[in-house]
Amino acid sequence: MVKNPFIPVISQEKKEENPGSVEFQVLNFTTKIRRLTSHLELHKKDCLSQRGLRKILGKRQRLLSYLSKKNVIRYKKLINQLGIRESQTR
Repeated sequence: MVKNPFIPVISQEKKEENPGSVEFQVLNFTTKIRRLTSHLELHKKDCLSQRGLRKILGKRQRLLSYLSKKNVIRYKKLINQLGIRESQTR
């Protein structure tokens, strides 16, 4: 398995690696999403992988919405670190 370069960044902030934290879970889901996306570029008709990707996307979305309601600062920091979403200016 390929090591994720964002793990040291998140674990330095927390002073320890906490696999139960929302940031760590979102990080793992993002890694899986990127890996599945590259797989689906080669295998366009792999329906089971598409289903798995949709499930992981939903889980990550729920975690991000939870984090945005609980702590907006941590949410924005995580979004910027992972480069998940475009920043919305209003």
